[in-house]
Amino acid sequence: MAKAMTKTQLVAALAEEMGSDKKTAGAALDAVCNVITREVSDGGAVTLPGVGKFYLRERPERMVRNPATGEQFKKEADKQVKVTIAKALKDSANG
Repeated sequence: MAKAMTKTQLVAALAEEMGSDKKTAGAALDAVCNVITREVSDGGAVTLPGVGKFYLRERPERMVRNPATGEQFKKEADKQVKVTIAKALKDSANG
């Protein structure tokens, strides 16, 4: 399995792809991340074409078990960020 790309490597690759400098590419990446974070935290969803959809899922109150002690307890309802991967990305990874 290949190592994960770091943010610095991603910014450099974006700068090369955009034909721009790293400062502009870094600002663009930060802006996209901020928009996704703001929209999803407000309960919306963001779709990046060819990549996937980011959205917030509400989970109901439920019983969970501590694996170390076996003790069961009630976990309060919470929210979880989910990502559904686009078919185009799945196909490119498998083909």
